[in-house]
Amino acid sequence: GAGMTAAIQAVQDGATNVVIVEKMPQTGGNTTRSTGGLNACETSYQAAEGIEDSVALFVEDTMKGGKELNNKELVTVMAENSAAAVDWVNDIGGDLSVVGQFAGASVMRIHRPSDTSAVGPMLVKTLNAKVEELGIPVLLNTKAEEILTDETGAVSGVRVTGPAGAYTIRCKAVVLATGGFGANNEMVAEYKPDLAGFGTTNQAGATGDGIAMAKAVGADLVDMEQIQTHPTVNPDTQTMYTEGVRGNGAILVNKEGKRFVSEMETRDVVSAAILQQTDGVCYMIFDQAVRDSLKAIESYITAGIVFESDTVEGLAEQLGMDPAALRQTMDTYAGYAQAGVDEEFGRIDTSMGSDLTTPSFYACLCAPAVHHTMGGVKINASCDVIDASGSAL
Repeated sequence: GAGMTAAIQAVQDGATNVVIVEKMPQTGGNTTRSTGGLNACETSYQAAEGIEDSVALFVEDTMKGGKELNNKELVTVMAENSAAAVDWVNDIGGDLSVVGQFAGASVMRIHRPSDTSAVGPMLVKTLNAKVEELGIPVLLNTKAEEILTDETGAVSGVRVTGPAGAYTIRCKAVVLATGGFGANNEMVAEYKPDLAGFGTTNQAGATGDGIAMAKAVGADLVDMEQIQTHPTVNPDTQTMYTEGVRGNGAILVNKEGKRFVSEMETRDVVSAAILQQTDGVCYMIFDQAVRDSLKAIESYITAGIVFESDTVEGLAEQLGMDPAALRQTMDTYAGYAQAGVDEEFGRIDTSMGSDLTTPSFYACLCAPAVHHTMGGVKINASCDVIDASGSAL
């Protein structure tokens, strides 16, 4: 997604002879798997809903989510340009027009497709169409092997291997948009050993090739040990359940049928809480109202990874759980949702959505998995790659 976006923007800004190198058989990368949405502040869509947001609040939430380890200058650039990003996607034919509440945000900020479907496939379809319209060539099954530099150290090309063999693409600049290394568990474990053997939500191509190439030409690396897990992933199929399920009202319960955390806490907090439960797993519970509110849920049901029952007790029996315990949990939560106050875990009222009393009732097995490698090549606010001395490469 980032690579196609960069290519399209470059052409829109007047660049010529732009080419996209893609090692996988299709475009999209991890963007294809994205299900949630795009966080943005001070958008026209927020304004239409009467949602008060600001760059300062977006920055504050992001810094808090990153435990103040974030580069505040880069976070500010992201926040300041976020509304324009939503408009840009919509201008080229996309659909980011519905605003929702997701974990880690103080206000409704995440922008999603109007049909409540997963955001990634919409983005990739939109970007592919624009790439084709602009005539930007995409070299599929073509792996970038090495970034080349001239005698002055300036980037001069990329050595690639594709269906036609190995060859060199000469160029004036390279935009590195290779994603992280979430699908390379050996590399993950190198920087964070306690994640050795973890599953991943990433597509197979996210193996850190770009980081290795950049490092080879002198790029400095930053925050490589900062690796985020996604709390709600099916441990058997590695299917990631979008945060929209929780954002629209779902709760998390352990094998004993009890809630154990505010479902809308940040991913690291929820992931850590799940790992403390029996067998390091939990169940995400929701009702028909939540299912009807989010189209993305249908794909989970079609995949056969959702338990379903007409009653709470029937659902508990399918899960091997004490029916009375789950019933008590559901009744208690319904009261919280109706009152708008979560007395146990402090979940904010705008994220409660359904009170979970509308049959049928559903459950998904969840465990954390490697989701987002936040570290990588060090850059400045202009997205120049920085070397160890602090100079732009």
